[in-house]
Amino acid sequence: MQKITILSATTKDPITLMGECTGVCYGSDTTDPVKNYKRGKDCLTSGHGRALEYPQVYLVIQGFSARVEREIYTHIAGSPTRTQASTRYIKYGEFQYITPPSILKDPEAKDRYDWVMYQISEAYKDLEALGVPKEDIGGILPLNMESTMVIRTNARHLIDMSHQRMCSRALWEYREFMNLLKQELSNYSPEWAEIAAEFKPKCEVYGYCTEKFTCGRMPRKKDPAQEKQEKEVIAAIEPVAKTPGFMESLLKLVRSYLT
Repeated sequence: MQKITILSATTKDPITLMGECTGVCYGSDTTDPVKNYKRGKDCLTSGHGRALEYPQVYLVIQGFSARVEREIYTHIAGSPTRTQASTRYIKYGEFQYITPPSILKDPEAKDRYDWVMYQISEAYKDLEALGVPKEDIGGILPLNMESTMVIRTNARHLIDMSHQRMCSRALWEYREFMNLLKQELSNYSPEWAEIAAEFKPKCEVYGYCTEKFTCGRMPRKKDPAQEKQEKEVIAAIEPVAKTPGFMESLLKLVRSYLT
C-alpha cells in the first residue's frame, strides 16, 4: 500500500518560518508571527525560491517501487538527504512489487509478469539456502519491488520536482507519488496546503510546453525566429486578405492540399 508519512520534525508553519528568516534581510521585526506570515506569503507569491529552502520536510515513503525511489535520487537540489531499506541487511525472499496499469489490464501479460516475479523470489531463497550473502543476492531484485525510504528535503525542492514529475509524460507511478504527497502536505497544516498548491506541471507555470515530445495539453513554445517569421507573413497577408474573393481562393487552396 502506498503511504507517505510526514514526520513531526516538519514544521507546521513553513510560511511563517520563511517570513521570520527573510525578515533579517529587511531589518524587520521578526517577533510577530502575523507579520512573519505576511512576509513569507509575499515570498511565496513572488517566487522567491531561496526563502522556500528554509522549511525542511521529513518524509517516510512506503509502498512505491525502488524505481521511483531511484528517480527521486536524481533531484539533488537543496542538498536533500535520504536513507533507503537495505538489500544488504533485509531478507527479500517474499518481496512485494508494483504492477503497472498496462500489465494489469492484460491477463496474459499479468500472468507472465507475476511468473517472473515468482521466479526471482524463488531464486533469492535458493541462493540464500546455498549460503550466498544477502548483499550479493540483492542484485537480482527487480526495480518494481516495493521499498521504503526516508528523505529530508525542502519546499523549494518539492515544488521544482512537481514541475517535472507531474507532467503527463512523467512515469505514471511518480505522478501518483507527487499527487499523494500534495494531498498529505495539504492535510498536514494550512500553511503547507498553500505551498502544496504550487505543485503543478511546468506547463501550467509557463503557459506552454517545453518538452520535445509534448502531450498536446499546452502549445509548444515557439522559436523566436519562427515567431518573427509568422508575424511577418501575417503582416504581408492582412492587406491582401481584405480584397474580394481572397477567402474563397484560400479555402480552395487548403482543400487542394487535403484531397
